[in-house]
Parts: sequence; C-alpha cells; structure tokens
Amino acid sequence: MNKSHCGRRYDREFKHNAVALVRSGRKISDVSRDLGVGAWSLMRWVKQSNNGESLGEPRTVASESAEQRELRRLRQELDYVSRQRDILKKALGILSAEMPPPASR
Repeated sequence: MNKSHCGRRYDREFKHNAVALVRSGRKISDVSRDLGVGAWSLMRWVKQSNNGESLGEPRTVASESAEQRELRRLRQELDYVSRQRDILKKALGILSAEMPPPASR
C-alpha cells in the first residue's frame, strides 16, 4: 500500500466530482486509480451520496443519538468477539489435527 495517501483529506468539491465521475458510468476502480484515491473511500463517498449524507467532514460522535452510539458500540463488540471466535476455531483445528505416527528406527 502506498503510504503517501494515508490520512489524506479531500474537500467536499473533490468528493462530489469523484462521485459524479462514478455516476457517469465509469468504474470505481478506474476513477480511484485516476484520482489517486482509495477505492474503499470512493465507494463510501458514493454510498453516502446515495443515502443523502453530507460528503463534508465526517460525523462527530457528539451528533449521534444515544441509540446510534449504542448500536456502534455493539457492532464493534460483535466484530471483536467474532474475530476471537475465528482465532479459537483455527487454534482448535491446529491442536486437534491428527499427529503423524512417530518414525520407526
């Protein structure tokens, strides 16, 4: 991953223009490559635009309702617990794998 683009901020006009390019029929991968923007960021901008959300500054935690904060917290906890479960499944698979018989001398 090219670290020169990490943490880069784009203004509202840039985001609107990038979304307009995608809506004109161009592929997200082509637009992201041409503009030097991550494809995930561009997809998020398109989704936000489709949902009627502002493409300006990200929402702040203060603007969230109590229900939204709780939902975000529960989703983060679910993600954490799911990752733990997956790790434990892999570990169990490794530990329960049948050991090959010892070599005869």
